[in-house]
Amino acid sequence: MHKVLSILLAFSFSTALFADSNHAIFNPLLNKYVDDGFVDYPGFNDAPVFEQYIQELGQPLETTDRDEQLAFWINAYNAFAIKGILDGRSPSSFFGRIGYFKNAKYEIGGQTINLYDLERDIIIPFDEPRIHFAINCASVSCPKLQSEVYIADQLETQLEESTVIFINDETRNKFDTDKKVAHISKIFDWFEKDFVKHSGSVQKYIAQYVDDPIIAEDLNNEEYKIVYLDYDWNLNGKPVK
Repeated sequence: MHKVLSILLAFSFSTALFADSNHAIFNPLLNKYVDDGFVDYPGFNDAPVFEQYIQELGQPLETTDRDEQLAFWINAYNAFAIKGILDGRSPSSFFGRIGYFKNAKYEIGGQTINLYDLERDIIIPFDEPRIHFAINCASVSCPKLQSEVYIADQLETQLEESTVIFINDETRNKFDTDKKVAHISKIFDWFEKDFVKHSGSVQKYIAQYVDDPIIAEDLNNEEYKIVYLDYDWNLNGKPVK
């Protein structure tokens, strides 16, 4: 949280500030180049306005409103995840992930930071586990990149919808009702404490969002065995040639 506070302190020292409305630059690009989570990276690469948005994300935030801040960081993460691919980086291999998440640093919100620290030091401290279904790391097993930006006055609805979509996506989470085995995303393993903190267990957290009421009841009673699916790090869209 100390990094969030440092950004707030920077407000009075900067004249170039990022307003919540600036995300309007990103929105039509997402609408045009993202189709049900499939990303047209060449489209982003050929859109000069995307680079403009990237540059504007480097400005310190204009707001102290929590939802506006969180929307900013989610959109920024998603934009720079795209930027990493356009720059020729890839999370598809072990060493590729090191370069993509840790070695590549960007100017975001008035500071220099990589995607790994952006997620763990900035976004997760907002204490909102649904962010794990809103940020996208350019990989097949990641939550689908949505075709719209996150904005403060719709953030609650958008986070809820992203969570429902992810948990009920059978390519990411599958529930064997006969054997009582839940084959679920590694995201629930990597960030287990975030879900446990809010619901007591991963099963109880998932139970809140599963469409099938019988599965939801069994999960709430922790009757399932958990098996984590292998993560598919392949690119979630059309590559840049």
